[in-house]
Amino acid sequence: MKVTFQTDASMERSLAKIVTNPAEQQRWEEIDKAISHLEKQLVVINPKNNRNVQIQPSSILAIESEDRMCNVRVVSGESYLLGKRLKYVEEDMDSSQFLKINNSTMINVKHIQTFAATDHARIQVELKDGSSYYVSRYYIKNFRGKLL
Repeated sequence: MKVTFQTDASMERSLAKIVTNPAEQQRWEEIDKAISHLEKQLVVINPKNNRNVQIQPSSILAIESEDRMCNVRVVSGESYLLGKRLKYVEEDMDSSQFLKINNSTMINVKHIQTFAATDHARIQVELKDGSSYYVSRYYIKNFRGKLL
């Protein structure tokens, strides 16, 4: 397969568009896996032994603010610490994959299982691990724009 690159100033910086022949559609999953293996690793701190660990951003369920650090919850159920404030983590993370839902929480949109409207004009989001979070009124417009 031959690969060519083109630029398009109207596209988001973190977005890559791949165009293939319709006959190659069965190989899209292979291409997606190959690209996801190139994903940037995130260095976090294991609180049990205070060592640095590299994790894939795609394995992150949620990032929660804790004082001047963040708690990073991953699919395996483990929690790690990240030595940055949430506003800086938000700038570093892929905006197509992560979404800030309130002042103290970002979630990985690929791990959303269900969401439903609740009282006081908020939305309750349930992730694939069963945990639930609330989207505050301030972030609802962005949430709807991303998912609906």
